Amino acid sequence: LIDFNDMILEFIKSDASQLIMVGLFIMILLLYINIRNIRAVLMILMVILFSLVSMNGFMGWMFYLTGNAIFNFTMISTSMPIVLLTIANSDGVHVVTHYFKELRNLPDNKKAISKTMNSLGLPIFLTSLTTIIAFLSMVYSPIPQMMGYGLVISFGIFWAWFLSNSLLPSLLLLSKWNPDSKGISSESYLERLINGLGQKIFKYPRRVLVAGLLFVLVGFIGISQLKVEVNIIKFFKKGNSIRESTEFVDENFGGTMSLLMRVNANMNSPKTLNRISEIQDYIETHPEVKMSVSLSDMIKEAHKTLYNDESYYRIPDSLNEVRNLLFMLPSEQKETVVNTTTYNTGMIHTYLVSLSTEEIVEISDDIEDFILKTSNDEIEIESSGLMIMLKEFVSMIISSSIISIVVSIIAIFIISFIFFRRLAWALLSVFPLTSAVILNFGLMGIFGVRLSHLTALLTSIIIGVGVDFAVHYISSYRRHLREENDVSKLSYLTMNDVGYPIMLDVVSNMGFAALLFSDLVPLNYMGGLMIFAMLSTSFGTFLLMGTTIEILKHKILRDTEI
Repeated sequence: LIDFNDMILEFIKSDASQLIMVGLFIMILLLYINIRNIRAVLMILMVILFSLVSMNGFMGWMFYLTGNAIFNFTMISTSMPIVLLTIANSDGVHVVTHYFKELRNLPDNKKAISKTMNSLGLPIFLTSLTTIIAFLSMVYSPIPQMMGYGLVISFGIFWAWFLSNSLLPSLLLLSKWNPDSKGISSESYLERLINGLGQKIFKYPRRVLVAGLLFVLVGFIGISQLKVEVNIIKFFKKGNSIRESTEFVDENFGGTMSLLMRVNANMNSPKTLNRISEIQDYIETHPEVKMSVSLSDMIKEAHKTLYNDESYYRIPDSLNEVRNLLFMLPSEQKETVVNTTTYNTGMIHTYLVSLSTEEIVEISDDIEDFILKTSNDEIEIESSGLMIMLKEFVSMIISSSIISIVVSIIAIFIISFIFFRRLAWALLSVFPLTSAVILNFGLMGIFGVRLSHLTALLTSIIIGVGVDFAVHYISSYRRHLREENDVSKLSYLTMNDVGYPIMLDVVSNMGFAALLFSDLVPLNYMGGLMIFAMLSTSFGTFLLMGTTIEILKHKILRDTEI
């Protein structure tokens, strides 16, 4: 016999370790191509690795101290290392690129690191705080494992912030850098590309903003096509041993999915037993149903055996006959389908092949409609089993995503308002992440990517990344607003300041492509969608928020109290 729990656990361990290695390799390669200094890349990598170790250690200690299963490494946790790897990379990229830019203009180690941390101290703190809040919003999720996921990731983000403000600056300060080296003295291809892009974006800000909003509108329409998938077997690709084992049981045995119906009525009554038979007959009209078993089947079989005649395979009309047949049945056999103490409660066991969530909802709704239309007030029927649990899980996934989005956006808005002290800045800070959420979930609907408890993690990730870019952009704009008298140059200066680190963050975070190599279908989806999420959050920052700031700068942004 196959132990599915052991198979899934072993699969998760091997899959996660492979994803981490592939993700790290992609990230290191892309960072080196753009930063062009292996020592600086290794410093960023050190922050990432120490954050990963601390996060995993925190998870282990929390389980040891609390014994709570939410701190176990489960299938949901498979994406956790890749997520933290990406988020921890962000702060390191901003610190290193800003430091190299300062060295380019002022070849003094101490002054360069001082100016870097003075410029980035507040935005890095805010981005870390708001990202932590985005993941802590999972505490309100109705799915316990999502709560553990949010708590553990939040600690990892906190530790990445701590290292980015202590270890990384110290390493940069203690190292000797050659100002004439290629990585410091000259702009990379990506940096030149982004600076040129900024010139084009802010030349026609209204046109760019309208085009961006049209994309968001398309995403908004796509959300209506979004569907949910929560059946874990459908998460594995065809050919995977776990999925093949399940399909073998479906084809050759009684099926792997269950539907249980509890019948509250007098189980001695021929009327009750005939009603059960009626329901079973309807259930078995669905080709996905392999078999159903109830007390009604046993009574009919005993009745047929007693008279040795196929025509007697039916429920007797007499109450006494039913009781006599019940007396003939072995107790062990009856106990699986009826309460043998009171005979007031019975069960209908139905076994089906593994279904998609869409099929589960369709079939269960159809069965429930039939029961309601042919209901009998004397007989009360309650449904349960794996099939109903998965159906209810759909609403939990949807509510979890909505709660995460609403709580995160409200919390980020409040924090931005507290630190930036302007309603306009607070509203603008949630603009990119809101548009990115709409675009990503709309894309899922358009291309048929199913929402699951794994892809639902996109909500907090998109919000965390989106607010990072927005806070860095706003902080840089406000800093230049204090220093620059020519308002027409502010957007260009801001783009030259934060455009490159933001896009380097996007490019290097293509390590999420590692998820495309997973045997878990939702992780494949998540990998592709996270690549798009990085692009859409930067798109929202530059093409939506940046152009909005440029258009409205004379009306609401020019303020002495900044």
